[in-house]
Amino acid sequence: MRVRRLGWAGLEIEAGGERLVIDYVRDLSPLFTGWRPGDSLVAPSGQATAALVTHLHRDHTDASALADVLPQGAPVLRPAPGHGDDVDNEATLLAERELTARRLAAEVVPTWSRQEIGPFRVTAVPAVDGLGDPQLNWVVEADGQRVFHGGDTMFHGYWWLIARRFSPFDAAFLPANGAVVDAPHLQPPSPFPAALNPRQAAAAAEILDARYAVPIHYAPEQPDKIAGYVEVSDPADELRTHAGRRAHELAVGEWLDLERSRGATAPATTGRDR
Repeated sequence: MRVRRLGWAGLEIEAGGERLVIDYVRDLSPLFTGWRPGDSLVAPSGQATAALVTHLHRDHTDASALADVLPQGAPVLRPAPGHGDDVDNEATLLAERELTARRLAAEVVPTWSRQEIGPFRVTAVPAVDGLGDPQLNWVVEADGQRVFHGGDTMFHGYWWLIARRFSPFDAAFLPANGAVVDAPHLQPPSPFPAALNPRQAAAAAEILDARYAVPIHYAPEQPDKIAGYVEVSDPADELRTHAGRRAHELAVGEWLDLERSRGATAPATTGRDR
């Protein structure tokens, strides 16, 4: 199995001649006020068998992008809709409307549910969303390797449950930008990170017994976020401070070959594929 970083929180996972995408987006304008398409996001290298999404914030679920990379009827596995009224669900409404408009084969899956999709075994595991919206994280297994995708989860008490069921991991892809959010519908605001910061990501990777801790959910090329969204300045560098040799920064468009890197002293990366 090999994994390619698509930018922000997006991944492409390839095994047995098939691929999955997780949180693949190609338009981040709902989050980035000065959105500049370019090197901060890349497209998958081919058609995907299925898509997984961690939650329905628009920087993690882009129905237009998914429609273009999935064949008709391909599954899009997702968490449950939000709770309450439109004010409660303000952060998820746009992605919900787009999924409906694109008529994607979206399937709500419960926590701990497992599915076989081609060569992949995927399991939805618990996560805690910083805005209180439903979120899943994903465990993907293929070719004897196992990876974790953390969406933009906060630190929580489920790490040990996930570790008991699945560890060790070949790689854990973890949010590390430690975003502090001041949103109009979430008042008074919290001063605490709504997604893992680098120290928390390092702790999660240690609990999960991940060979590589790979930071995601950051884009230094896109500095202008919406008002009320404040990040750690250099998540990848700070993760190295806390996670040591476990930390591995993967450039946008770069592959991590988990089979080739087994037993190696350094991860096997195979360059960028734009």
